[in-house]
Amino acid sequence: MGTEGAPLAKDGPPFPVEPWVMAVLGQLWQSGHAAYLVGGGVRDALLGRPVSDWDVATDARPERILEVFPGGTYQNRFGTVQARGLEVTTFRRDHRYADHRRPDSVTFSDDVYEDLARRDLTINAIAWGNRGSGSTSRVIDPADGQGDLRARLVRAVGDPRQRFEEDALRLLRAVRIAAHLDFSIEPVTLAAMRSHAADIGWVSEERMGSEVRRMLVGERPSRAFLLLRETGILASTLPELQALVGSDGVAGQGGFVRSLDALDAATALAPGDERLALAALLCETGPALAREALDRLRIAARDAEAIGMLIRAAAVEYAAGWTDAQVRRYMAGLPADLLDDLLVLRRARLIAGDEAAAGREQHLAERVRAQRIEASPLSLAELAIDGRDLRDTLGIPESPAIGIILERLLRDVIEDPTLNRPLTLLTRASLIRDELAKDTSVEAQRPRIG
Repeated sequence: MGTEGAPLAKDGPPFPVEPWVMAVLGQLWQSGHAAYLVGGGVRDALLGRPVSDWDVATDARPERILEVFPGGTYQNRFGTVQARGLEVTTFRRDHRYADHRRPDSVTFSDDVYEDLARRDLTINAIAWGNRGSGSTSRVIDPADGQGDLRARLVRAVGDPRQRFEEDALRLLRAVRIAAHLDFSIEPVTLAAMRSHAADIGWVSEERMGSEVRRMLVGERPSRAFLLLRETGILASTLPELQALVGSDGVAGQGGFVRSLDALDAATALAPGDERLALAALLCETGPALAREALDRLRIAARDAEAIGMLIRAAAVEYAAGWTDAQVRRYMAGLPADLLDDLLVLRRARLIAGDEAAAGREQHLAERVRAQRIEASPLSLAELAIDGRDLRDTLGIPESPAIGIILERLLRDVIEDPTLNRPLTLLTRASLIRDELAKDTSVEAQRPRIG
């Protein structure tokens, strides 16, 4: 049974709302329209959580909203207008969802209850506002979302099978919200999610990637991926992680558990670092499978390449017997701006309670810091000479030999940083030039750094 709150003292909201947001509501009310705060902003405000953005629903049609807010822009066919930094959307009822994502058509409505009835979760189907023309503001809660907030439950509005049949993206949203709030999923809703898990195939890779990335934040992001596994959605979203669970469906203490432990540790060590969180989540899959997952999630190519390098480098086992040259070679194996992420990833991958491993990782971090303090050259840009010096001083023509010589010099300098002086490097370069002149297969001479 839904609830409609009693009129509030001084007609104000039961939670803090920024003045500029109230001004948008007020302008709609003064124009004679119903207007309500709705959705996740109301949910988070009722929980006392920070609100990142507010949404407004109104009986005003899009063209009327644009009249009330002349600088607004009409966003889509679903009745959303961007006005003064807020999304203002006309009340609506949805019709058939042929593609399991968006309604084939919508009908605008004058009824806030009808608008709330089409929403995904009860805790997102709460509104605060009024009908305009001097009416009293109230909390409107026809699905008893406030009761579910108190019970810490994620429950679908109405028939959960119908909600997920309409829009498969709601499966991911329900998981994300439950994980972020640390709520349980109501049993009937959970059963419907399991039966519709394969419908994730209807969700575009862009939207799927966006939802997964939003799961990577919070105190324990592993909760989201445990729910994905529990509902069967993981197999359609990240089959590379699902493969780590095992054929019997029980994670035990295998790669899946290690991945989630690493994810939680990485987000605790470096909150908000999405690239590092993805590297931790996919660290057990290996670079090749991680790249497949990242491509499916539509992660930018540059970030995907960096994540692959982090995973590959983190898999290298460090031994206290490494020489300084080995440490430098290890550092040179990836760009300097990834070194800090690499050290965090290595720490995050430690198995809890493994003091020996923790000691080794601390030792490696200290040695890396020491090499940084010494400013040991690790890249071509840090060599004391460059291609112009080879052309102007040694007369070497522009050719692949320039790159091969510089890479050979870098290899030598990584082994012994004291060689990084112009005269020394030019002398060595002339020797390498003469050596290459005897071998027409110069590409065969190209060394690998790292």
